Amino acid sequence: MTYKVLQIGAGGFGEYWCNTFLPPNVADGTIEVVGLVDIDVTALEIGRKHLALKAEQCFTSAAQAFQAVNADFCTIVIPPALHEGIVDLALSRSMHILSEKPIADTMEASVRIADKVKAAGLKMGVTMSHRFDQDKSTLRALVRESVLGRINTVSCRFLGDFRAYDSWGRFRHEMVHPMLIEGAVHHLDIMADLAGAPCTSIYARTWKPEWAEYEGDTDVIVTMDFANGARGVYEGSCTQATGLNDWGREYFRVEAESGTAILDNREVEVFHRHKSWIRQTSQHGKGQHVSALRGTKWQNSLLIEHFCQWLGGGPAMATNVEDNLQSVALVFSAIESARRDEPVKVQEFLQSFRNSH
Repeated sequence: MTYKVLQIGAGGFGEYWCNTFLPPNVADGTIEVVGLVDIDVTALEIGRKHLALKAEQCFTSAAQAFQAVNADFCTIVIPPALHEGIVDLALSRSMHILSEKPIADTMEASVRIADKVKAAGLKMGVTMSHRFDQDKSTLRALVRESVLGRINTVSCRFLGDFRAYDSWGRFRHEMVHPMLIEGAVHHLDIMADLAGAPCTSIYARTWKPEWAEYEGDTDVIVTMDFANGARGVYEGSCTQATGLNDWGREYFRVEAESGTAILDNREVEVFHRHKSWIRQTSQHGKGQHVSALRGTKWQNSLLIEHFCQWLGGGPAMATNVEDNLQSVALVFSAIESARRDEPVKVQEFLQSFRNSH
């Protein structure tokens, strides 16, 4: 079945949806884009050309688009603070929803959205694109094989150079916690996925170097405890001098009972412990190279396909809105931890918002 889609957002990252993520799914008959919305008429026209839409299928008003377009689901690719209003419009038309991360810009709104979707009996997925990139998927598959044994620690390092104003999208430079909300939302999500268990406790320290042209904190160090006993350490910066581990080229390391798996700049290598050796020594770059998983779709293109399979009666996508609350809780409990300068119990933090309405 081909599902009809109303795309909300054509500018900024929305252009990637229009020229990269949606087209493969249009080409193979997974979806048909039947409408496009953006308040910027220039971005709207660029998106229209990418998707070969007619002028009457394009709108500058989301409310008007939802009234005029019949679609099976909408995609939301606009700033997080605007997500809930679009969700409400979609639910009023009984449309399913596939949204960019995070679910919303606050924990309260994220829980409200998840509860609204459940009450409406509809489906909503969140596109955690980084977790489903080819390199991260290769690392995850290696860890899931269990040949490394019980996981001890998961580490992640993201170092990007976005220190100059407007180098990372203007709205991020004006946020209170741009690194946690817009960056760590991906990285902490991947760490929990690699650990293989929910996060139970998180402790975050955040700050802003004097050279960062931001309103909020751009640098973070986070420690995490997971329900299976694993631990995590995250280092993130969007003001690093040289961009050593930029977007899509992050460093991840999984330390386990019988070996180590490393992802660095999209290359995966694995080290195995030799049982007959009393003491081991290894060197980064000298491990066993792991070939990348094969596939024709990655990131959001793959998640669009997963979402449509879910709509067609398949299993719920891994990043369904209810499960994705765990990822949102990681971000906002980290913000709360930074505010209080003490660890926060993540599951209790999440449940407190469930109990408040």
